[in-house]
Amino acid sequence: MSAVNLLDFDLDGLTAYCEQLGEKRFRATQLFRWIHQKGASDFDQMSDLAKSLRAKLQGSAVIEGLKPISEHVSSDGTIKWLFDVGDGNAVESVYIPEDDRATLCISSQAGCAVGCRFCSTGHQGFSRNLSTGEIIAQLWFAEHALRKRLGTSDRVISNVVMMGMGEPLQNYAQLVPALRTMLDDHGYGLSRRRVTVSTSGVVPMIERLQQDCPVALAVSLHAPNDVLRDALVPINKKYPIQELMQACLSYLSAAPRDFITFEYCMLDGVNDSDEHARELIALVKGRIPCKFNLIPFNPFPQSGLHRSAMPRVQAFARMLQDAGIVTTVRKTRGDDIDAACGQLAGEVQDRTKVHTRLRREPVIMPVSVVRRPTKGDRTV
Repeated sequence: MSAVNLLDFDLDGLTAYCEQLGEKRFRATQLFRWIHQKGASDFDQMSDLAKSLRAKLQGSAVIEGLKPISEHVSSDGTIKWLFDVGDGNAVESVYIPEDDRATLCISSQAGCAVGCRFCSTGHQGFSRNLSTGEIIAQLWFAEHALRKRLGTSDRVISNVVMMGMGEPLQNYAQLVPALRTMLDDHGYGLSRRRVTVSTSGVVPMIERLQQDCPVALAVSLHAPNDVLRDALVPINKKYPIQELMQACLSYLSAAPRDFITFEYCMLDGVNDSDEHARELIALVKGRIPCKFNLIPFNPFPQSGLHRSAMPRVQAFARMLQDAGIVTTVRKTRGDDIDAACGQLAGEVQDRTKVHTRLRREPVIMPVSVVRRPTKGDRTV
């Protein structure tokens, strides 16, 4: 029987596993802290665990993270890691430090099956879902590698965004335990407002997430009507905009002070006109507490699309802002290391000679175009 990877468990799962070994819950809590708070992977390091438990774990369990294939460090401090997930596949994670926070962008799948027209990951195709352990291993690796590099025992990563490769809500069963580990005070202790799941609009799973683990929600909208969104975001044909808006409204019912972040990739001559802005305003104003992040498109040959000019983006943003909608435009980060949070394409083509097909695209993080969000706003 193969060893169990303890990174696959949230605290409840680890408690159940320890109970199978004849151990009490407090032992699972100790073990969970050693793994996630201290970054331990060797049971012999866990000095306050009973020797009998350590002996049991040595024979049945491992703490096994992902193997980093490469690391690229930008002049602005952004770091991109490429991780091997086996069978010729790889995923990317991106760390973005800023003055008031440090964000890690995490992948949930190797590739993506949604196939959004403007996304290079979707053009790569879909390989498989990541396990819970593979999702949380990206945070586990980054947090403890950065602590060592910075010479600190304090938490480094303050925000996590599920905006890397894949559609998180199409890997729901593996995603939720990873989110719970991020939020757990015995794990990474992140506020639920500082953990964001980005979805293209998997309506039934939005409703389940609200019940199971209501973290911050970002929705990849990209169009104000069904005809256009059908062409850009194919999942809209299954879950059209009005169903998606109702799911967003329902999601906020448990936390009235929260809001939805709508992501909107600005495509020249496709979705960036004044009329499109007016349609967006009519869609959400007075109905859904929200914020818009306008994303400058990162071109790649297969898309046939072009980036909107910055004056057009700014005019579009002003229209939304004038209607009372908080609106930001993402700025580039890490463009000298070819990183793109949310539009990653880390495919390993040959297992014997590992390499990755990466687009020359910058990481994009938000900055206000018209005004900075107020203290109550949340920036993803």
